Amino acid sequence: MSTVAIRKSPPVAVQPSEPVTATGDINLSSYDRHLVSRPATAFFVFERPMHEPVETIKRGLSRALVHYYPIAGRLAAGATAGEVVIKCTGEGVSFVAASASCTIKDVMGLTDPSLKEELGVFYDGSCRYSDPLVLMQVTVFSCGGFVLCVTWNHSVADGVGMGQFMQAVGELSRGLPSPSVVPVRQPDSLILGPPPVFTKIMQLLGSLQPTQLALLDITIQSSLIRRIKDKYSSMNSGQPCTVFEAVTAVLWRCRARAISSDPQALTVLFFPTNARTYAGAKEGYYGNCLVWRLATATTRAVANGDVMDLVKMIHAAKDRVPGQSDMDELLQLPHWYDLLRITSWRNIGFETPDFGAGTPTRVMAHSPPQRDLPKCTACIPCLDEYNVLSTCVKEDHASAFLHELVDMHLSYI
Repeated sequence: MSTVAIRKSPPVAVQPSEPVTATGDINLSSYDRHLVSRPATAFFVFERPMHEPVETIKRGLSRALVHYYPIAGRLAAGATAGEVVIKCTGEGVSFVAASASCTIKDVMGLTDPSLKEELGVFYDGSCRYSDPLVLMQVTVFSCGGFVLCVTWNHSVADGVGMGQFMQAVGELSRGLPSPSVVPVRQPDSLILGPPPVFTKIMQLLGSLQPTQLALLDITIQSSLIRRIKDKYSSMNSGQPCTVFEAVTAVLWRCRARAISSDPQALTVLFFPTNARTYAGAKEGYYGNCLVWRLATATTRAVANGDVMDLVKMIHAAKDRVPGQSDMDELLQLPHWYDLLRITSWRNIGFETPDFGAGTPTRVMAHSPPQRDLPKCTACIPCLDEYNVLSTCVKEDHASAFLHELVDMHLSYI
C-alpha cells in the first residue's frame, strides 16, 4: 500500500449543546481512584459511507454531553487528602476532524502502528487533571467510510460505561430526542465497593516494573473457538463454554509454552469482570465498576494441560471473588513476566454506536509496545475471525508464541 496521508484540523472543544444546571463535584468511587492517570483508547471502524460524518458526530456529541455532563468536566483534588473529584465545568471534549488519502479498505486491519498514531488522539503520557476527560478524532476516507478514535481518562468510565456513552452519541446523532439509557454517575449509586483485597492487588500490580514487550496483531479463527466450545460442552454434560473462556484458554496455554518459564513456577491469569450486579449499581451507571478475577496454576499445568481443563479453571475464576490467598500467591511470583492480563471488549456496548450508517465493522484497541504488564485485548470480531492485540511476550518469545498459536489451530482441524 502506498503511503497514507492524514490531514488533521486543530482540535476544538465540543461543549454541551445546552446550559447544564447541575452543580457540585462528583467524587470518584473506590473503583475509579486507581485509574485516575490511566488512559484507554478505542478505534471504531465504519466502512459504510454517510453524509458529513464529522459534523454529524460533533452535533451528537454536543447533545450527549448535556446528559453526560461530567464528561465535559475536569478532574481536581478533593477537599481531603487523596480525594479526587470531577468538577462539572462544562469545558468540553477535545475533537479533531481529519481526512485520509486512501479508501478505508486499504487500512481495514489497522496493523501499522504509525498509521494508528495518525488516526488517533492521545494524552501526552499519563492523564493530567487539566486534560479533557475524552479526546475524539474522526478521520474520513476517500470512499466515505470513517474511523472514530476515542481516548478517555479511565477514571471517568469503564468499557461498559464508555460503550453506553458512545451509544448515546450515536442515538442523538441520528436525531433521537434523548438517550435510550438514562445515565447515572454519582458514586452513591453503588451499594458495595470492591472487595477489600482488590485495592491491595491493584497497588501490587501498579508497583511492578516490567520491560518492553512485542506488539502482535493476532487472529484466532472462529472455527477453532467453535471446536473448543463444542468439545467442552460434550465433555461437561452440556455446560457451555463462552467465547471469552475459549480464547483466553488458547492465549494462556500458547504463551506458557512459548516463554519457557520454570515449569514449577506459578503463572497467574487475571481479567476484569463487570461488577455492577455485585455492587448493586443503578441502571445506567457508567463509572468504573470492575473487579479482577484470578486463576493460578503452575507453568507446566498450563503449558502441558488439556485446553478443556484451562477452560474449567477460567470458568471457576469468573465466579470467585479474589481473597487474601490470591494476594499471597501474587506475592510469591518470582517475576512480573509470570502474569497475563486478558481484557475482552465483547458485549460491553462497543458494537452498538450507530451515527447513521450502521454499527462499526470493526472495533480495535490501541496497544503500543511499552513498559507494561503482559496483556491481550480481545476486540470485536471482523468477519470470521477474532482479533486480539497483544503485548504479552518479549521480542525474544514472539516467534515461538505465534508458532504455538498456529499449532493450536492445526491441532483442532
